[in-house]
Amino acid sequence: MDWETVIGLETHAQLSTRSKMFSGAPTAFGAAPNTQANAVDIALPGVLPVANRGAVERAIRFGLAVGGRVHPRSVFARKNYFYPDLPKGYQISQYELPIVTGGCVRIRTGETEKQVQLTRAHLEEDAGKSLHEDFHGVSGIDLNRAGTPLLEIVSEPDMRSAEEAVAYAKALHALVRWIDICDGNMQEGSFRCDANVSVRPAGSDRLGTRCEIKNLNSFRFLERAILYEVRRQIEILEDGGQVRQETRLYDPERDETRSMRSKEDAPDYRYFPDPDLLPLAVSEGWIAEVRAALPELPEAMRERFVREHGLPAYDAGVLTASREIAAYFEALVRALPRQPKLAANWVMGELSGRLNRENLDIARSPVDSTALAGLLARVADGTVSGKLAKDVFDAMWAGQGSADQIIEARGLKQISDSGELERIVAAVLDANPAQVAEYRAGKDKAFNYLVGQAMKASKGKANPAQLSEILKRKLS
Repeated sequence: MDWETVIGLETHAQLSTRSKMFSGAPTAFGAAPNTQANAVDIALPGVLPVANRGAVERAIRFGLAVGGRVHPRSVFARKNYFYPDLPKGYQISQYELPIVTGGCVRIRTGETEKQVQLTRAHLEEDAGKSLHEDFHGVSGIDLNRAGTPLLEIVSEPDMRSAEEAVAYAKALHALVRWIDICDGNMQEGSFRCDANVSVRPAGSDRLGTRCEIKNLNSFRFLERAILYEVRRQIEILEDGGQVRQETRLYDPERDETRSMRSKEDAPDYRYFPDPDLLPLAVSEGWIAEVRAALPELPEAMRERFVREHGLPAYDAGVLTASREIAAYFEALVRALPRQPKLAANWVMGELSGRLNRENLDIARSPVDSTALAGLLARVADGTVSGKLAKDVFDAMWAGQGSADQIIEARGLKQISDSGELERIVAAVLDANPAQVAEYRAGKDKAFNYLVGQAMKASKGKANPAQLSEILKRKLS
């Protein structure tokens, strides 16, 4: 039987506020255990929560960015369950009346684009953390994260493969960083996903029984967990069994998911409005202020790069993968207004490759946009060839000076003098009569050999276009 995969993601984005969702305790990562949890966070008797305005504003920003509806009235609820790291015995969240509903995120896989619809985005507080590996026979509890503001973003079950789920998670990760509501640090737990995975017979419109894989904090783990879970469910069904609705955990060392507990439904949590918190009121004026402060969004920027710079849609997508990359590219284009494709190729190629190899983000690049613009200007005006420009780039990366300084010091200036190129070509043709005869007999590969010999004779400095033109003229 052919099977169809159905995936929805619940994503927790930690909001970039300095204090917690309902208290003034700090949210900075890395503090000593239990030093950033105050009386509200640990639920001492008599304390009252107060909603963090900055967290609410970030939720509004997200709702506007995805084209969702920001509700003028939403309600905080108590989600009741017991974990040792949940000091209240309940989590303050939103249920029936969330702050945002609807909206969508556009994703691209290969040449295919689609929209993943969003169900909702709601505000809530994080729980603490149970620590098992650092102790022998006991567990430790760190409540530093308790009360940290989260925006839970729930998608519709619109994804049909692990590839689409990863593309969606990456697009969402880029967006929350772009609009500056979350730092996106997955290693620190600032952005993590729960994947709801089910399978059904191809062509069916009925959803299968889903399993939720919790706390996936890397794109690779997300992909591997979904691939394993899909195989597991198909094997169960094809063996005549039934998939149980449950919560599962992905074990990256064994590359498998394993059962944690039966999956709770909403009634199990006994949601009810939190009596300590008033309904959250968001005025039209506040929404308008937030809308006016939004930066140009990735989708609009992609369309502008295609329209204004003539870039392919793929290039525009890569260059808007993050706000920092887009800003770097735009700075290059301002310095080289007639060379947008050259700028795009270098950002996507040499620069990105070097950053990836050294595990750096673009903000920490040793070659800033002004320096790279200086190099590309020399490529554009023919001072240095594209091949030698890569050597210059390496020297710039190592801190050996500007492009002009390195070109001058190493004598890398491209040979464009026609008389000198004529002499180089003549010498190459005299030294390679067999290849000349082959080319004239119709073997085009011989031409490439002769070009290579001429470039070698010029120590890579010959202007390639001029060299090819002279060679063709002399061979005709």
